[in-house]
Amino acid sequence: MEVNLISDTVTRPSKGMLEAMMSAAVGDDVFKADPTVNALEEKVAKLFGREAALFFPSGTMANQTAIKLLTSPGDQLICDKYAHVYNYEGGGVSFNSGVSCRLLDGHRGMVTAAQVEEAINPPDFYHSPLTTLVCIENTTNKGGGACYDFTALEEIRQVCDKHGLGYHLDGARLWNALVATGESPEIYGKVFDTISVCLSKGLGCPVGSVLVGDQEHIRKALRIRKVLGGGMRQAGYLAAAGIYALDHHRERLAEDHRKAKEIGAVLEGLSFVSKIAPIDTNIVIFETDTRLMSSERCIEKLKARNIQMIGMGQGKIRMVTHMDYTGAMHEYVLKTLKNL
Repeated sequence: MEVNLISDTVTRPSKGMLEAMMSAAVGDDVFKADPTVNALEEKVAKLFGREAALFFPSGTMANQTAIKLLTSPGDQLICDKYAHVYNYEGGGVSFNSGVSCRLLDGHRGMVTAAQVEEAINPPDFYHSPLTTLVCIENTTNKGGGACYDFTALEEIRQVCDKHGLGYHLDGARLWNALVATGESPEIYGKVFDTISVCLSKGLGCPVGSVLVGDQEHIRKALRIRKVLGGGMRQAGYLAAAGIYALDHHRERLAEDHRKAKEIGAVLEGLSFVSKIAPIDTNIVIFETDTRLMSSERCIEKLKARNIQMIGMGQGKIRMVTHMDYTGAMHEYVLKTLKNL
């Protein structure tokens, strides 16, 4: 049995999703003439109660477009030190937008309104970069799938309004947060200027993310997407997967969360595991006692038993549950961990 827990991006389209993709009506989306892409964008915009949305080939491109929308070269954005836009987007913040990052030392990738306010540079002090944007990630990847308390997000919004800052949500795994908290997309749409949501992680699509905002932001985002090379032609085949996933795969994320918590419960009983991050959604991050087993050795031993996971540096190991992680696989992983 082969088990891949490296990420929730390793999933493959289900039979129903493939059928939806193959039967999709398509056109040329660069001319905004693909009916299925248009339908996906309308669907996601409506979910968040916003005016418009735009389909992207990747979450990184969607985030980078939002940053370029809401900043000017030389500006500075505020984000947590664990933020995906800082750590895992190839330096795109500086390359694409000429913007620097002010990193905050949050809790599990989550920051507070007080931290944000303290980090804002005085706008009339021309020696420092002009602060123009706050980027939030929910759930947090490096924070172990942690979910923000929505009140904290509203408080940060108030700080942004007070200082005239843009507010972007990297919602790559926002679907997980919504299922875990029981919150609705609409409340997020009311708080953020722009939101990126991923379709190719927990929802199981082969490709795609969507950027949500008002009509003017999305109109400008279309030009930025073009500049970044993100225009696709008969993308309706991919958009059909997104529509199918939104209709059929959101509620089942609770199953991934349950399995992640059960893995965590087993890890707690293992002598060589020294620390486990709290498990809120589908990400499990743990550390080993190096006197008993290094993280590298742990990964090797599990790989030898056909279970793949990933090292995150600093002795941390990550496992991510997903829709292709079956019940049989889950029982095998739990048994293998107990006997490791």
